[in-house]
Amino acid sequence: MATLNPSLSLSLAPWSPSMLLFIQLLLNGSPPGPRDAPIKCFIRRHRATQTYFLYIGLTDALADTGKFLFAARKYHRPTCTEYLISLDKTDMSKGSQTCVGKLRSNFLRTKFTVYDAHPPHAGPVVSKRWPAGDYPVIQINYEVNVLGSRGPRRMNCIMESIPVSAIEQGGTAPTQTAFPFFNPKSSRMDSSITPLSSQVESKLVLKNKSPRWHEHLRCWCLNFHGRVTVASVKNFQLVASDESAPANEENDDTTLQFGKIGKDLFTLDYRYPVSAFQAFAICLSSFDTKLARE
Repeated sequence: MATLNPSLSLSLAPWSPSMLLFIQLLLNGSPPGPRDAPIKCFIRRHRATQTYFLYIGLTDALADTGKFLFAARKYHRPTCTEYLISLDKTDMSKGSQTCVGKLRSNFLRTKFTVYDAHPPHAGPVVSKRWPAGDYPVIQINYEVNVLGSRGPRRMNCIMESIPVSAIEQGGTAPTQTAFPFFNPKSSRMDSSITPLSSQVESKLVLKNKSPRWHEHLRCWCLNFHGRVTVASVKNFQLVASDESAPANEENDDTTLQFGKIGKDLFTLDYRYPVSAFQAFAICLSSFDTKLARE
């Protein structure tokens, strides 16, 4: 059984023992968030270097000194944009041993794929289709706004590695207890394969929560419960898509929310079954704006 780091406990005194244990696990890997409460994080953007840094908040403030989790750097390619995600805030190069994944767009920047550097489960690799370091785990889709309306953007995220049963009672989400270092040039794969349940089950789909039109403010609004303070087209909340629910009803349990609190400062709150790595990658897609998504 995992034990708490005393120094971590002292620095996060207001947190419950179960939350402290989760945070310690988080700092050693990227497990799904807790079910009962969101993990409150924030992103700092550095425009000059096109880099982004994810921190877990250590206090109730919207942003504080934080504990560093991930960094990402934006790279422009001829036909796409890529964000390389690293465990090292000083090294976000593709060949780095601390690179744990990437986000890649299509040409229009309306569709994105999140790649994990290692299989999104603890078992053997399931397919030889993907080289080591390139496991697609999320497909992100933004609705193309042909009319150029300034209304809210629509998005959905197909969680390739999370079955829809994960959010049912007694369900579990795949977890990776630690980030193994990998060789991006290696293509060795384990061929002793057995199908995973997540590959035959329906995949979890997250969609943005529909905002409400505020007549007095004359704008589209979402309730971020004080965690977002600046109106922005980048702000969103994601909930599990329930295809069986009536058309006018919507799941109200927010899995991931992201929003602006300063010129280059944003909050990111996530919970089960999404991990910190997945949440960070999804939110990076919101930065990569294009006219078709405005």
